Amino acid sequence: MMKLTPLCTTLLVFLTSSSSSNAFVVPSTRFAKRSSSSSSSPLTTMDAASDGEFEKKTVLVLGGDGFCGWPTSLHLSDKGHDVVIVDNLSRRNIDTELGCDSLTPITSPEVRVKAWKEVSGKDIEFVNLDVAKEYDLLVELIKDKKPDAIVHFAEQRAAPYSMKTSKTKRYTVDNNVGGSNNLCCAVIDADVDAHIVHLGTMGVYGYGTSGGEIPEGYIDVTLPGGRESNILHPAYPGSVYHATKCLDALLWQFYQKNDLLRITDLHQGIVWGTNTPQTIKDERLINRFDYDGDYGTVLNRFLMQGAMGVPLTVYGTGGQTRAFIHITDTARCIEIAIDNPPSKGDRVEIFNQIAETRRVRDVAALVADQTGVRVDTIPNPRNEAAENELDVANAKFCNLGLDPITLDVGLFDEVAEVVKKYKHRCNPTKILPASFWNKQRAAECATIDPESITLKEEETAPAEPVKAE
Repeated sequence: MMKLTPLCTTLLVFLTSSSSSNAFVVPSTRFAKRSSSSSSSPLTTMDAASDGEFEKKTVLVLGGDGFCGWPTSLHLSDKGHDVVIVDNLSRRNIDTELGCDSLTPITSPEVRVKAWKEVSGKDIEFVNLDVAKEYDLLVELIKDKKPDAIVHFAEQRAAPYSMKTSKTKRYTVDNNVGGSNNLCCAVIDADVDAHIVHLGTMGVYGYGTSGGEIPEGYIDVTLPGGRESNILHPAYPGSVYHATKCLDALLWQFYQKNDLLRITDLHQGIVWGTNTPQTIKDERLINRFDYDGDYGTVLNRFLMQGAMGVPLTVYGTGGQTRAFIHITDTARCIEIAIDNPPSKGDRVEIFNQIAETRRVRDVAALVADQTGVRVDTIPNPRNEAAENELDVANAKFCNLGLDPITLDVGLFDEVAEVVKKYKHRCNPTKILPASFWNKQRAAECATIDPESITLKEEETAPAEPVKAE
């Protein structure tokens, strides 16, 4: 049921909204080994010295202001790459729409890049551009910067938000699929041989539908007549968001075949954690922390609830098994992908970007044991199997040297400290789910009351008795 297989990473990012036997070069950067018995925090562990020559690249990070894009941009800059962040700040606008800000007080992009310059001496350029709508500007930017790699984070990333209303469903499709298609067209029109690195999702596979270990992108099949083939794994999306990632995958296949674009697609698990070795250098660099029912990832929500003394809310039976990865390893994996691009003419390279798999109720029990809060089950707002197994192959990143951060290494404390520091910014009415997959799920969840959540009051030490004169 549980598979804990380490991953490895190296990273390069672009922001805004072929053969299976490709050869890879082992990345030049080695990362310090981490284990559950290590006493040092992964946020302060330094990378080992490089055992090879560093190749400086120009990297566009589309969606570089976001939860994954910002720490990835800093990581790549810290490694010595020239980074340009491209973002239309749509995620910040959604904060306003939902009436729920990041728990952490994120500063403006201008303040962020200035602070990074002050602490690192390195420049990151920020460009406000909508990848899905401002095509001509995107083409001109690629022509001007001539990037070696473009990291594509510029998509609406939350499955619950994509299922909220017909408006959010249509926006998610228009933004995500339109942006990915624009990116491919822009690279072709700019006549730049840029390597596209796309952040996808494990959700393209569905959960437990392969009847065994989920391979990395391609699956061996036997066709009628006994013909053997290796094809793109069948898609089985569980939300509009996941459906857009499946459509992305088809676009990558087409543009690689038709125009010989070099593309890597990273099927990532659920991200947890907040800070990285770069974002902790200055409070102005802090990463966003989402805790609400739409954008808060399951483990981060549990950690926030536990730190605030709020019962953990498990959807349904909690028997859903999911893949997890720490935010620091997200950046490292992208770096590895950038350092190991496919050759022109190679089919789309696909990695499963995960550290381990865990059942949701087991994760809840882990957090509950540490924080002392109880676990409550509530009706599941999602249309999904109550229980599933998940066995995932991730040998490619492992073979490239990733030593992943797991749920056992003690980073829960780091997240808990962040939560306690900014507890006053939490709106408890936003914690419970507010998006439902269909009318039946909405009816089953009608008893969920957002106003029922109250935060635990801080305990204060008793006052010292007044001594008589």
